[in-house]
Amino acid sequence: MKNTTKGQNEQPQTRRRGFVQKRGDSTWLVRIFVGYKEDGSREYHNKTIKGLKADADKYLTDKLREKDLGMFVAPTTITLSEYLDKWLEVAAKPRLRERTLEDYKEYLKRYVRPTIGSKRLSEIRPLHVQQVYTNMQTNGLSARTVRYCHAILSSALKQAVKWQMLAINPASMADLPRQQRKEMNALSPEEAGRFLDAAESDKWHIIFALALTSGMRPEEYLALQWKDFDSKAGTVTVTRAIVWRRKGGGWKFEPPKTPQSRRTIPLPLSVIRLLQEHRRKQNEERLKAGPAYQHNDFIFAGESGTPIRRENLFRRHFKPLLKAANLPSHIRLYDLRHTCATLLMAAGENPKVVSERLGHASIVLTLDTYSHVLPNMQQAATAKLESLLFGTR
Repeated sequence: MKNTTKGQNEQPQTRRRGFVQKRGDSTWLVRIFVGYKEDGSREYHNKTIKGLKADADKYLTDKLREKDLGMFVAPTTITLSEYLDKWLEVAAKPRLRERTLEDYKEYLKRYVRPTIGSKRLSEIRPLHVQQVYTNMQTNGLSARTVRYCHAILSSALKQAVKWQMLAINPASMADLPRQQRKEMNALSPEEAGRFLDAAESDKWHIIFALALTSGMRPEEYLALQWKDFDSKAGTVTVTRAIVWRRKGGGWKFEPPKTPQSRRTIPLPLSVIRLLQEHRRKQNEERLKAGPAYQHNDFIFAGESGTPIRRENLFRRHFKPLLKAANLPSHIRLYDLRHTCATLLMAAGENPKVVSERLGHASIVLTLDTYSHVLPNMQQAATAKLESLLFGTR
């Protein structure tokens, strides 16, 4: 009798939290109280269960337990694609650079939406996310591309957890392909010399000389303005990067990649002289163009004063120079930056100095990126110790 009374006392409490109601033959409605609406009315999560009442009771018990643990999220009818649209606009857009946001949209459009975009957000499971990555690998995409897509999708689903639209992030349980360390391409001193010799007859010889000696990124040196060049001090200062929008959207300036990328770089005397000569020639071109010249103050500009597109510089000037210098065709513009760092490290320059020249976020990144040079530096260090400790005996 005592137990019966206890059960009677608990039933109203349980019913206030959720209950099972018969709706037909082998059909049950499970209602779970989830909170109050803005108008004060009660809000429920409703689920129709077909089968035995025990199945409905189990669903109710499981969901109430999730609710007690703070893991219950009422399923939503919004699709993943609809959610991604909101996430891009509300969460991603305010914190991302314009070019990065475009990359996010493109990756989601190409790889995520076609496979699982039509599924409800609340139905996305680790298996679905894994299928996206498997499809990408089947289509021959690199581990790096898959991992970048994962970073985007996982960030979006992590935000859904914060917004209490998902209980867990299904992307966090997906397996990622092992990323192969990309082999660093850098010119040897002899190859760099051959390249500069070939470039002497090219209009943009000064760009390549600056890239090799400064270690700047292409988007940094193509954004340089004359106000960034101090001819007396012999330095250039990096304060911005140039970004080209997709589909003919023109160009814009953005802050450098990291706070450490804002830096002042001392230049060799030969490069300073080349810049001074280049300025003289540019002034002649500007006068020749007359009113049609756009005064953007670019150090490197086309005949009308417009900025140079990286793709055009690579295709029309850099690639032919590689061939003329008998250098591998897979060398990239960016590899001139790697060459600068590698040559300095191999010459025994302090890694901290190299890191600051490159604008790396930390010296750890520099040491990790150019670890292939470290064995030779260790050999040189050993030779110095031999000379210091045992050379006079």
